[in-house]
Amino acid sequence: MIEHVPALLVVVPIVGGAVPLIASLVSDRAGWPVAAATLAVHAALAVWLAATVVTDGTVTYVLGGFVAPYGIELVVDGLSAAVVLLVSLVALGLLAYARRAGPHANTFYSQYLLLVTGLSGMTVTGDAFNLYVFLEITGLAAYGLVASGREASAAVAALKYLIIGTVGASLYLLGVGYALAATGTLNMADLADKLAAVGYDSTLVVTAFALMIGGLVVKVALFPLHTWQPDAYDNAPDTVSALISALVSTVSAYALARVMFSVFTVDFLTAVPAARWALVGLASVSIVAGSVLAISQDSVQRMLAYSSVSQFGLVVAGFAIATPTAVVGATVHLLGHAVMKGGLFAATGIIERDTGASAVNGYAGMAERSSIGAGGFAVLALAMVGVPPAVGFVGKWYIVVGAVEAGLWPVVVVLLASTLLTLAYFSRLVERLYFAEPTITEEEPAVADGGSAVSPGMLAVVVVAAVLAVALTAAVPTLEQTLIDTLPPLLNP
Repeated sequence: MIEHVPALLVVVPIVGGAVPLIASLVSDRAGWPVAAATLAVHAALAVWLAATVVTDGTVTYVLGGFVAPYGIELVVDGLSAAVVLLVSLVALGLLAYARRAGPHANTFYSQYLLLVTGLSGMTVTGDAFNLYVFLEITGLAAYGLVASGREASAAVAALKYLIIGTVGASLYLLGVGYALAATGTLNMADLADKLAAVGYDSTLVVTAFALMIGGLVVKVALFPLHTWQPDAYDNAPDTVSALISALVSTVSAYALARVMFSVFTVDFLTAVPAARWALVGLASVSIVAGSVLAISQDSVQRMLAYSSVSQFGLVVAGFAIATPTAVVGATVHLLGHAVMKGGLFAATGIIERDTGASAVNGYAGMAERSSIGAGGFAVLALAMVGVPPAVGFVGKWYIVVGAVEAGLWPVVVVLLASTLLTLAYFSRLVERLYFAEPTITEEEPAVADGGSAVSPGMLAVVVVAAVLAVALTAAVPTLEQTLIDTLPPLLNP
């Protein structure tokens, strides 16, 4: 039965996503319970699958009985099991936030489940073309969710996201075409063997790598291909900002790592060092530029968006360094960042509802009026900086050690500088929350999507995220061992 679970992780949310649309004939508020029930099943399946991978190793499933490389294969190893579990639990947890915060339309929850479908498919697929299919499903759902905001600016941000996202997806698809022309296959494992046979210095192979990775870099939102992200995060409803900041770029970064390691392999990076240096260089620029841009922002949500540009630079740098230690660190930071950043966006929504503050200067003295929101924000901010024993520290430490092992000292300097820059913009907010005089009077109304009230479920999301930002450190040894067991070509060179 367990071999069918990878397919069910895609089938369950796409079937569940159709139910709210049908239920609209009877009730306009059926979406939330349907989504909750669907994601509860999805989470149970993801937990079961992850536990099986930890104990028994990689799980595979062949669709329709057509054996790979001619059929479509789903593959779940330690890396993909961790990511699909993250997708499931974060999506389920944020439903507690959405129940009060909204949006409440049935169509919103259909798109919510469609997004989970796309993200799950991207994570478990072992086929390069089907990764594109699920990438597009994810993109279409994300564009619609961003546009669900009440202001016209949300529609404009969604249109910008759509245009840039389509360019990224098209680049990836073009790269898949070049890989197919070079090898005649689309299965990732088969591609790895045949690309090696063709020769890593082949023009077709190098072009395929550049286009596929370039397209995914757009989706990850590395500098200077990040321009869609701040507008999308700032103008989307609070629930959507928390959801897409936690998952969309996270799974895109996973897809980048999957293509790099499962399709082209570390041997390609060794044979074509320019490819490794280009990716490391782009990631390093993104780390610094994202932090500098975050420091210059007045809007808290835009600051968090630019912070993501920097943090995903760290993740991609770890994957590009490609030593076992660096890859473990990049994976830890990838998962930890999703929890921390989703929690931070949820906390900003609570603070805005409690106080009306959405700008950096407006946060002055707001800890007293939004104690749980401010407390959660402070803990998550310090975790993002990398204060021990938070998971943010562990991920960065592994990446730095991996860079030292590889002798990439300029990258080590960038990684250490990024911590200081992250401290600069987060400490500014924490200082204003707790030690500055208020600039917003008690009489000023709170303004936020879905009303000003804050529910216990919304508070619980932030508290759980803050606890996990510290507690996930204990899971790192298990994750590291699972990666070593299920990714031996990479981690046991």
